[in-house]
Amino acid sequence: MLTLLVIIIILGLAFDLINGFHDAANSIATVVSTKVLTPFQAVVWAALFNFLAYWIFDLKVANTVAKSVNNDAINLYVIFAGLIAAICWNLLTWWFGIPSSSSHTLIGGFAGAAVAHAGSFSVINQRVILDTVLFIVLAPFIGMFIAFLITVLIVNLCRRANPYRADKWFRRMQLVSSAAFSLGHGGSDSQKVIGIITAAMVVFSVYASQTGMPIPSWAQVEVLVDKHGKTTFGHVPQWIPITCYVCIAMGTMMGGWRIVKTMGTKITKVTPLEGVAAETAGAVTLYGVSQGLGVPVSTTHTIAGSIMGVGMTKRLSAVRWGVSINLLWAWILTIPVSGLLAALIYFILKFIDPAA
Repeated sequence: MLTLLVIIIILGLAFDLINGFHDAANSIATVVSTKVLTPFQAVVWAALFNFLAYWIFDLKVANTVAKSVNNDAINLYVIFAGLIAAICWNLLTWWFGIPSSSSHTLIGGFAGAAVAHAGSFSVINQRVILDTVLFIVLAPFIGMFIAFLITVLIVNLCRRANPYRADKWFRRMQLVSSAAFSLGHGGSDSQKVIGIITAAMVVFSVYASQTGMPIPSWAQVEVLVDKHGKTTFGHVPQWIPITCYVCIAMGTMMGGWRIVKTMGTKITKVTPLEGVAAETAGAVTLYGVSQGLGVPVSTTHTIAGSIMGVGMTKRLSAVRWGVSINLLWAWILTIPVSGLLAALIYFILKFIDPAA
């Protein structure tokens, strides 16, 4: 079991790395498309603020993800199957340049494997899943609405400004807005894997206590039992969040140019002014939902909706709705497809090892 735990930790960190380059487009697409920064400068800038998020945000999202499935329906094989499914979906959508949600594929994979293990949908924490599904719809519209308002406000305030000087200032401001969004990305997305790895360590700790197996010092996590007898985690070892934030920063450094092209140019053409509005709207939405409510909202959905919002201020036809509809289908399919794939992987594991 210890070997399986180590494999899960490695897979979790690999998912975080993939998440970084898969979702790098979220925080750098507009700043690259407006040529405020070169691609290399942009990924370094985003990676820096992804990592700085460790010292700014608490672990609300990590707790939510870890509790998306009832603890008695989790074992290490369930977590393993969920991670493999999430990695496969992320790589597939990255290959086709589709900016899908890493948050939702991980939750879908985790839930699908747990249902396959328990043989019942009752093991899913319906509140967490329903909140997550709700914000698949709400997050893009919230980002779109805020971006539309900010763009209209800026355009009206700067109507008499010198175009050259205004453009120069908005290029500078875009550095701030992209940094703010990168902070939100790091604070939201790294926490998913923190929650999964910690959940795996809780499962291992319970198994070790039942079998008398010694627990290595690095794998020790505070296990709490609530009044209903369900286990959860208390203190998280510091190496887990630090390693997760490092991995997502490294992944961002690797870029994700297929998705950058979709986000930066295919939805609508973006100016520095509109880049500031989109990134600011995305950051506000992320902070409010992921940190305020603890819901694992998709940074991908948020910034895509924000980019659509700034495009709509010019005219509705400025947004390439055909591309947007394709993105919507990917968003709708992410959780169920990831869940089905994870269930299939779990059944394969169960066939190989009946103890799963």
